[in-house]
Amino acid sequence: MKKSASAHLDMMVFDSLFSSVAEEMGVALMRSSFSPNIKERRDFSCALFDRSQSMVALAAHIPVHLGSTPLSVKAVLGTLDLEPGDVAILNDPFAGGTHLPDVTMVAAVYLGERAGSGRRAPDFYTASRAHHADVGGSAPGSMAPASDIFQEGVRIPPLKIMKKGVLQEDLLRLILNQVRTPDERRGDFKAQLAAGALGSRRLEALAERYGSARLQTAAAGLRRHAAAVMKETIRAIPDGAYSFEDRIDDDGFGSGPLRIRVRVSVRATRMTVDFSGTSPQTRGPLNANLAVTLSAVFYVLRTLAPGESPANWGAMEPVKVIAPEGSLVNALFPAAVAGGNVETSQRIVDVLLGALARALPGRIPAASSGTMCNLSLGGRTAGGEPFAYYETVAGGAGAARGQRGASGVQCHMTNTMNTPVEALEPSCPIRVESLSLRRSSGGRGAWPGGDGIVRELRLLEEAEVSLLADRTDTGPYGLDGGEPGKRLSVRVKRGGRSRSLGGKFTALLDEGSVISINTPGGGGYGPKNRGGFRDK
Repeated sequence: MKKSASAHLDMMVFDSLFSSVAEEMGVALMRSSFSPNIKERRDFSCALFDRSQSMVALAAHIPVHLGSTPLSVKAVLGTLDLEPGDVAILNDPFAGGTHLPDVTMVAAVYLGERAGSGRRAPDFYTASRAHHADVGGSAPGSMAPASDIFQEGVRIPPLKIMKKGVLQEDLLRLILNQVRTPDERRGDFKAQLAAGALGSRRLEALAERYGSARLQTAAAGLRRHAAAVMKETIRAIPDGAYSFEDRIDDDGFGSGPLRIRVRVSVRATRMTVDFSGTSPQTRGPLNANLAVTLSAVFYVLRTLAPGESPANWGAMEPVKVIAPEGSLVNALFPAAVAGGNVETSQRIVDVLLGALARALPGRIPAASSGTMCNLSLGGRTAGGEPFAYYETVAGGAGAARGQRGASGVQCHMTNTMNTPVEALEPSCPIRVESLSLRRSSGGRGAWPGGDGIVRELRLLEEAEVSLLADRTDTGPYGLDGGEPGKRLSVRVKRGGRSRSLGGKFTALLDEGSVISINTPGGGGYGPKNRGGFRDK
């Protein structure tokens, strides 16, 4: 028993060591980046992978990034041989990426003897993924409603941005020529490179202390442990099949509602997550590729596991995911995918939690806001300088048995922050008119859902504005008799006049226009007369 406890403690120590490397990479990326979206909102993620290309550790960053990054690493290593000093770049959603603004960099880490570079496999890999505020495409911010991938921005297959430690300026210039804010992009790319270099140095320091072989053994042990923990987590779910479906309002091109259906089957320590019956991929940008769908499944299962379980890809070993090709949850080229990463991922979480609520009554919360509410805009200042800005707008969290939902938070697949006024206004010709809770927008119940927020931005220059959001038609569902949260509402005000807009649009708005976004509240839990909080 003592030996077992000692081995477990040793494994947890290495879990913390690996995780601290990923966390420190994230701090370096945040501090050295240029754009408010990365520096202030922290829309990025960092992770480590071992020699077998399996994710060993991830920082507590963005769930939709980290569950999909393993496919990016596999895409890189299936295409390129990474030698010491090499760094790959990619964002192609059909080669392991999620959507085009999420640019991933992967570096090989060789520990110990480096003789004969390229003739042996790297010991580890570092990876960072950051959402860049503009990567070209038909509209500023690269998040506008689009009908195919070519309208969404520059698509980068796995390529070497660094070769033997030398930055490939030709490739960098080619990419920067496709974007609206090249200086900002260059700074953010270099921040990602710096984060990867720091990760490599930290792994080298660990190898000097413990030896490369021990690090590899620890990584393999953590994968096995994560798989064992997930098997026990699944074992605690009663055997059976549990189904649920929800919908996305529309695709921005007149098609909708779009159905997402799941059937979760549990038998002993194995789980099958089957999305058969989900709507086919659509013309608009609400298509999710397989990487995004796997991310959502990984995230939901992680929320069920004990807090001390390692956050690595071993947790997916006892899980089978069925996502029909050509469907909304496994879209094929050349589908537009910008909103699949941010909106469809949220609805996948909603249906998974809805199914699990039937298996585990009382343990699963009601639906949260269900939209990342993606606002992007851009244009030129009075001095002719280009600007592009992107943010997600928070909403209300779903209530749970014994606990009301949190208000004004980023929920589920996003884990970002709001852009502070002090950072936003100096960087873009925008004035923040108001930011407040949307009172009584959470669903009523014994435990009410959290409130959404009201965010109003005034344009100080003409700008092209895009919104990708959802829950305009159907509010986030309540559970066990709780009521749904209020739906999304978006208006544009100017000169005393106001008009309502939908959840998906691109519009050229005049100077002085005010964009008013009222985000959804979370669903309530339990009938209002049961007890708990009688009112909000």
